[in-house]
Amino acid sequence: MFTVSQTSRAWFIDRARQAREERLVQKERERAAVEIQAHVRSFLCRSRLQREIRREIDEFFKADDAEFSKKSALCIFKIARKLLFLFRIKEDNERFEKLCRYILSSMDAENEPKVWYVSLALSKDLTLLWIKQIKHILWCCCEFLEQLKPEILQDSRLITLYLTMLVTFTDTSTWKILRGKGESLRPAMNHICANIMGHLNQRGFYSVLQVLLTRGLARPRPCLSKGTLTATFSLALRPVIAAQFSDNLIRPFLIHVMSVPALVTHLSTVTPERLAVLESHDMLRKFITFLRNEDRCRDVCESLEGCHTLCLMGNLLHLGALSPSVLEEETDGFVSLLTQMLCYCQKYVSQKKSNLTHWHPVLGWFSQSVDYGLNESMPLITKQLQFLWGVPLIRIFFSDILSKKLLENQEPAHVQPASPQNVLPVKNLLKRAFQKSASVRNILRPVGGKRVDSAEVQKVCNICVLYQTSLTTLTQIRLQILTGLTYLDDLLPKLWAFICELGPHGGLKLFLECLSNDTEESKQLLAMLMLFCDCSRHLITILDDIEVYEEQISFKLEELVTISSFLNSFVFKMIWDGIVENAKGETLELFQSVHGWLMVLYERDCRRRFAPEDHWLGQDL
Repeated sequence: MFTVSQTSRAWFIDRARQAREERLVQKERERAAVEIQAHVRSFLCRSRLQREIRREIDEFFKADDAEFSKKSALCIFKIARKLLFLFRIKEDNERFEKLCRYILSSMDAENEPKVWYVSLALSKDLTLLWIKQIKHILWCCCEFLEQLKPEILQDSRLITLYLTMLVTFTDTSTWKILRGKGESLRPAMNHICANIMGHLNQRGFYSVLQVLLTRGLARPRPCLSKGTLTATFSLALRPVIAAQFSDNLIRPFLIHVMSVPALVTHLSTVTPERLAVLESHDMLRKFITFLRNEDRCRDVCESLEGCHTLCLMGNLLHLGALSPSVLEEETDGFVSLLTQMLCYCQKYVSQKKSNLTHWHPVLGWFSQSVDYGLNESMPLITKQLQFLWGVPLIRIFFSDILSKKLLENQEPAHVQPASPQNVLPVKNLLKRAFQKSASVRNILRPVGGKRVDSAEVQKVCNICVLYQTSLTTLTQIRLQILTGLTYLDDLLPKLWAFICELGPHGGLKLFLECLSNDTEESKQLLAMLMLFCDCSRHLITILDDIEVYEEQISFKLEELVTISSFLNSFVFKMIWDGIVENAKGETLELFQSVHGWLMVLYERDCRRRFAPEDHWLGQDL
């Protein structure tokens, strides 16, 4: 029990505490009220000031053309400064449009130095402020370009306006102030333009151009006019040229501009003059030099991901087809960068559908995200990729092989006897076939002689790796690739002749040795064999009996005997050594290629014999 004095004391302390807390709450309320009132007054004051400034800007823009022609550049500068002070892209879009039109009109005035907006750059007091203002204005133009849709007529007009602003103030060629006596100022003005372009690049200028180009071109019917496309591509090239083709600018140009779907196709159709500019600056060679470096190529591919990497590859192939002389000189680098790009895409190509894959019309099931906005451009991208297996590029890539002539023999080749049931028809058939011409080429057998580490062999191996990688990556157009590679009748026999010359004892023994080696060199040689088998199988499958047995297109019958004998031994060794499946239990691509080609030959021989008796039995086990 508490005494009376203790109870009254506790009550007094509690009441004092409550009073103190109430005073603190009241004080906090008063402080909050003052702060809220300050914010409200600030907001009302700013709103009133903004209304007054916008009213003043509107009054300035109400002037007709006659009144405007008398306004000096300084007036435009001051009104632009006020507009940029409170600029909001949604509220002030029309005011900003008028400002841009006024600035461009001032630049077109004749013999009026005080009217030219750029004349303020020559004022000591205003130079820095003017540079800051024009940078702000041009970036606002970029922000509008990123939002506008070129398929809408009104938007397309605004796109033209803002592109004109960017074109005008990133190059001095149209500045009237530099004509005549002002020519001496050009270097300083060029430096200002370079400064402006550097600022735009830091803010993401190339990303803006990529959005604009993709919206205008990635569709069934491009909606960018010739002038718009020319201006956009010229703007993309200017920073690269101004920086003397530095790697720091070639990289964003490749990632954001050259990866636009079928860009080179649209340029060649709409504005071929831009392609001439690319050629005059030898841009393809510079692209090859940049991308042949493995680290830089991987960096570009990872920035783009698979879908846009294909777009970049298509544009580079199209440029290469338009510049064959560059490809002849830079074949190694071009083959290297294409192989690296395909290998990057191949990592994400899947054999079957799953929860983590997406369907791609060229790559098939793909484990990276697919940009379905590119689907409308896919026919054009595929058409660009077809340059890879087109006749001109195949002639350039395989020039070392195709330039060689197969040896010829004036004596008819000897035909080995067939089985008794097929002796008469085969004998007559072969007799007719070999008597069609007095000149029959020597049958190609493994002779050896070429060093595997020679530059010629390495070049051909790299090219075969490129095409074999394309077959396993571009799964949905595999038949197109095989058809293109077999279009030239003399490519496969000359490739077979090349294979026969590999190593000290001939290519066939060399390939058997490669099975037990896991070196990079062995993988390249086996890729050459796989490519030869896949292409030969595709060719023989579509040839009829007359083309195979009588006309003997691509291969002589004795060559088929030699090839089938090697394949038989090779397949047996793979099965005997257990080199048929990988660790996951999947059949190796090498086995599929070699065994598939062997079975096609065996089925041909079963139906109509070309090989001698007991040919298919293992003789040297």
